[in-house]
Amino acid sequence: MSEIHSAVAENFSLTRGGPLHWLQVRFGRAQDERTRVTRRTLLAIAGTWAPLLVLSLIQGLAYGNRVQVAFFRDIAVNVRFLVALPILILAESSIDRQWRVLVLQFLKAGLVSDTELPSFEAIIQRISRLRDRMLPEVIMLAVAYLSALFGSHREMLMGNVSNWHSISAGSHQGLSMAGWWFSLISTPSFRFLGLRWMWRMVLWTLFLWRVSRINLRLVATHTDLAAGLGFLSAGQKRFSPIVFAGGAVIASQVGNAITYEGATFGGMKLPLISYGVLAILVLVAPLLVTAPVLMKTKRRALLDYGALVTSHNQSFATKWVDQHASQGNELLGDPDASSLIDLGNSFQVVQEMKPVPINKSTLITLAGAAALPMVPLVVLATPADELVRAVLKMLM
Repeated sequence: MSEIHSAVAENFSLTRGGPLHWLQVRFGRAQDERTRVTRRTLLAIAGTWAPLLVLSLIQGLAYGNRVQVAFFRDIAVNVRFLVALPILILAESSIDRQWRVLVLQFLKAGLVSDTELPSFEAIIQRISRLRDRMLPEVIMLAVAYLSALFGSHREMLMGNVSNWHSISAGSHQGLSMAGWWFSLISTPSFRFLGLRWMWRMVLWTLFLWRVSRINLRLVATHTDLAAGLGFLSAGQKRFSPIVFAGGAVIASQVGNAITYEGATFGGMKLPLISYGVLAILVLVAPLLVTAPVLMKTKRRALLDYGALVTSHNQSFATKWVDQHASQGNELLGDPDASSLIDLGNSFQVVQEMKPVPINKSTLITLAGAAALPMVPLVVLATPADELVRAVLKMLM
């Protein structure tokens, strides 16, 4: 069977599209992918973090003792815009390439036949049109700026201690210049990037759902225990940087609470654990849409292979059990025995088929990415002597 080629599938992308992307193309900033992403990252830092630094310096809030938490000592704001934000942008290239590889794998693995190729390409084109629509990005921008437009113009990471977000003038306390920029520019920009990743995940989920509804050539006896769709699980591992970025934001805010507001690590475990569970669920969700077709394939295969096994076993029993004594045939090395074992193994594979193409390796990878940013918190919240004792205990 020759591999099917499709120019439409080879150009699949969920990041190279939309009003913002085409604006970059128009200004000549989308020719070289690596250069474009690097430039965007630097511009994003220059537009979100750098103004906060400059404005804090101007008002004497960047360092020193004028406030309890100066700009340089704010763990959350520096991690958010110097770690998480760059990751959200830099991860676009690798994740988009992985999406393209997964789409092409449907053709390479022969899951899409010649007759279904037009339907497969039509799905890709429909998803691409959704990606390029202006309305979703307008809605995301509106949601991102919702708190700035209709809120109190105050988004404090720490409300119980004096910090660089605010400045006192006599008896009046209001936002500092950096606080205004943080509320009106930096935070909405970061939120928009997060919402756009959620929109891309929706598009990927929609793609998988529609593809699962065409007549795929699924094989219930495939050793990936997902009828040939097991490669989709490995693709979800590429989202580890996004999970890490979100975990870094959560961990840094908890770090602020522990360092400056007297919170304890034990008291902050719930949001940390909740994030880890939620992140894994969100990334597994796109694969759930394939469950109906996998369950249907398994049910049909159990009946078909069950009937085949029954028929083969009946023939085997007739030849080797009922007539063995009279014919004196030698079973050892006979192909009937091998076929009996092979057919039984195939039926066992069908029985073990999973309803969702997800494996433990992917879950462990995503959980590790969510937990890694929490490690510094454990070090921060645990006394040094306890850490030393714990390390020595593990070494002994």
